[in-house]
Amino acid sequence: MATLLATQMFPTVASAIPLYIMLDMLHLLNSRTGLVLCYASTSVPFAIFQLRAAFEAIPVDLEEAAMVDGATRFEAFLRVVLPAARPAIAVTALFAFMSAYNEFILAATLLSREEMFTLPVMLQRYIGEYSAQWERFAAGALVVSIPVMALFYVAQRHLVAGLTSGGVKG
Repeated sequence: MATLLATQMFPTVASAIPLYIMLDMLHLLNSRTGLVLCYASTSVPFAIFQLRAAFEAIPVDLEEAAMVDGATRFEAFLRVVLPAARPAIAVTALFAFMSAYNEFILAATLLSREEMFTLPVMLQRYIGEYSAQWERFAAGALVVSIPVMALFYVAQRHLVAGLTSGGVKG
């Protein structure tokens, strides 16, 4: 757990140069695979840290009650623990998606071919050193925000369900 916390102590930008060198050595520079690996290296420790706390907060009594009723350990996890953790899973997924989706610096550093650019890097192209195409930038920003709004709309149902559910009286 200390290693996971250590990865969260430093900003992603601090690891841009080592990541660049490592991806270059692995011939993954300028590829989506390399960028996904970089995003996963920051999102997975965050998700583990968040979900560990959420799963520890779920009372063991719920799982034991399901097993007394005849469920196996896996069925108790699938039918009792996982639905109880659904709000935490939804929030963690939303944060992990948004951090990767909105990340600019690593994508601009690791990608140089225009067909590989992420949406934030593409938006930056409308702002030049001596001129700016603000109308195109604003329209692009609205279009880029649609997937985030759609994901939040889908996750909203799970977040509200987590607020209204209760498991153990007590």
